[in-house]
Amino acid sequence: MLYDERKDKILQQLNISPIVKLSDLAQILCVSIDTIRRDLKTMETEGLLECIRGGARIPSKMLQFSDFKGREIINTPQKLQLVQKALSFIHKDDVIMLNSGTTTALLAKEISKKSISCTIITNNIAAVSILMKTPSLKVIVVGGELNANEQSLYGPQCEAELKKYYPDLCFLSINAVHPEKGFTDFRFQEIPIMQTMKKNSMRTIAVMDSSKLNRVSKKTLFTSEQLDTIVMDDHVSDELKKLYASSGIHIL
Repeated sequence: MLYDERKDKILQQLNISPIVKLSDLAQILCVSIDTIRRDLKTMETEGLLECIRGGARIPSKMLQFSDFKGREIINTPQKLQLVQKALSFIHKDDVIMLNSGTTTALLAKEISKKSISCTIITNNIAAVSILMKTPSLKVIVVGGELNANEQSLYGPQCEAELKKYYPDLCFLSINAVHPEKGFTDFRFQEIPIMQTMKKNSMRTIAVMDSSKLNRVSKKTLFTSEQLDTIVMDDHVSDELKKLYASSGIHIL
């Protein structure tokens, strides 16, 4: 198998999982680990992935700086898996806040499918377009300035409206988390929105796929003392869970 063929196969695996292991790739492609290691180094120079110990992952720039549509197609299986976990926290007649983001939009889709009777307050335009089709749901859209690339509403008006509500539960789609740096995000306009949502909610849970682990984005959002729970997919080792737990962040 030629390098270009192996490269395509490796990229396919990264589309399925945010992190790939050398040993798994060697088995799938029927080549040696040394060959895979060389391939990954070459692909890293091409900007296609980031090499990590024992494997590779999707580049940080792909995760942090693409718009909503670009991020929507990244790590979809992992997002769907964690969204199913998040549903278990929602009860009949709950009042819920959702911020903007591809993961919270997917959560909105699953809430709509199950016709859970609840009230949802959101600035997520993509979520609204899904939720409005379900009669059992009450949807409150907070006003503000439109960010078309992020499919969200933001600004002082949005923050002022959010302060009027005190929901049972808040789900936040966040860009990055690190055991020492806490939660960070590159969406500067969204940061005060998320902080207001959390401040007014009885309970706040981050919904993040495992590719967001051990990353630092552009601006601090929350410390581990301020937000301590993440619902995540199953691609997280027990070792990593223990590391984050020692920092006060619990991965479910």
